[in-house]
Amino acid sequence: MPDEEQHGIRIHLDRILAEQDMTLTELSARVGITVVNLSVLKNGRAKAVRFSTLSRICDVLKCQPGDLITHEPES
Repeated sequence: MPDEEQHGIRIHLDRILAEQDMTLTELSARVGITVVNLSVLKNGRAKAVRFSTLSRICDVLKCQPGDLITHEPES
């Protein structure tokens, strides 16, 4: 069994941050989540995300969860 569980979830935090000209550090300060934890999410290494965290990110970025997260099924 591989160390990393394969899934089709994709995180688009990089794109949204670039569109809003915001850094991960700025988002971290505004959301109240460490840069390390946001980096884990941004790089697709997170195994889960709390709804409260997702909600705070969406509030700050003025977006919907579907703007941040998509599912691309494995073939």
